[in-house]
Amino acid sequence: MKKKVAVVSVADAEEAARLADLPLEATVALAEVAGAIKDGLLAFASATGLVVMHQMMQAELTETIGKKHAKISAAERSGNWHGTTTGSVVLGGRRVSAERPRGRSTAGTEIELDTWKAFSSADLLNSLVVERMLAGVATRRHVDVAEPVGKELESRSKSMSKSAVSRRFVAATTKAMSELMARDLSGLDVAVLMIDGLDVAGSCVVVSLVITTDGTKVPVGLWLGDTENKTVVTALLADLVSRGLDTESGVLCVIDGAKALAAGIKKVFGDAAAVQRCVLHKRRNVEGHLPKELSGAIDKRLALIFAQPNAAKGLAAAKSLAKELEADHPDAAASLREGLDDMFTVARLGVKGTLAQTLTSTNCIESMISIAKRTTGRVTKWKDGSMKKRWIAAGMLEAERSFRRVRGYKGMPKLVEALRREFASNVTPAVDTTEEYDQAAA
Repeated sequence: MKKKVAVVSVADAEEAARLADLPLEATVALAEVAGAIKDGLLAFASATGLVVMHQMMQAELTETIGKKHAKISAAERSGNWHGTTTGSVVLGGRRVSAERPRGRSTAGTEIELDTWKAFSSADLLNSLVVERMLAGVATRRHVDVAEPVGKELESRSKSMSKSAVSRRFVAATTKAMSELMARDLSGLDVAVLMIDGLDVAGSCVVVSLVITTDGTKVPVGLWLGDTENKTVVTALLADLVSRGLDTESGVLCVIDGAKALAAGIKKVFGDAAAVQRCVLHKRRNVEGHLPKELSGAIDKRLALIFAQPNAAKGLAAAKSLAKELEADHPDAAASLREGLDDMFTVARLGVKGTLAQTLTSTNCIESMISIAKRTTGRVTKWKDGSMKKRWIAAGMLEAERSFRRVRGYKGMPKLVEALRREFASNVTPAVDTTEEYDQAAA
């Protein structure tokens, strides 16, 4: 007795177009996969999948050169069947050896099968390895979390050893980092740039995230240094410019308040950037200079001051509070005054409501950083800087998969209009950072 089983395949648009003419159904005899039934449903499905895959390849080769042993004249024939060979396909998180039919064109060249190309692609396995590693599965445990494929297929499988998993993860994250660092930014209509740093085993990785005019968040780069200093920030920003980041219409840069970040932005973007410092960082910094019995009340006042939609009134209230603190808590007053004008940039641009709350803090980029930190939580031995960059890049791209548009994105047109109005004329050009960037890159 035979049963028809629908074929399900995963392919990109180009592969799907090439495979569109193949039969939509394949026939699987239960006798062919009976041995896998006792190993469970997933093992049975895996064995069935291999049978279906083989029939798909047979159908594709038939479509290309005609039926095997068909009586076709030499003038009509485009190729010949040429036996079989053995290779490996990705199945259940491992590579499993499988047989495939071969064909040769009349010119004597091997006929490539799109079906085989799709199922044997290493990208399928590499992406699975990355997902498991980022989820915290140790290299030695991948074999324990792999889907069961049955004893017979298991005996033909490989790529599950600790070293094999490690090699695939290195290859996949190297590719991910290269893609992140080579992203063409010229096609992005950027309105907001966020920059922040995180410590990775004693090194500082400065990362960047942009928000487009429709509220979409896009991770765009990272740079490694010993500290969050001006040179590192300048190199990162210069790299973004070299990849097409356009700031001619102005850009809002949201930072945590570090002086190095502000200095790097000024050097690379000149007057084409408006800087907004994170109000949450400022509140925490001021609170750290106050006694516990006073910090709560001052923090509530600061929250109301920074939420003031009128920039002039908010700035005046903040200066008044700093003056009150001057006598008894001079360090708190100095902390409040530092970069005070940049605390009200979003309000000065006329942005209000939910979007104002979003853009007056670095929560967007810190959320991305927290995911990157979580993915690196199980790493105990860092070999070098390249490893640190690979892991953080993989974490950033993992975070991007769950990104939504920023809260208050419907107010983005107002921000864009304000930026264009402010930077439409008299923009001071930035300093040429090409030489400094080349030195940092080296």
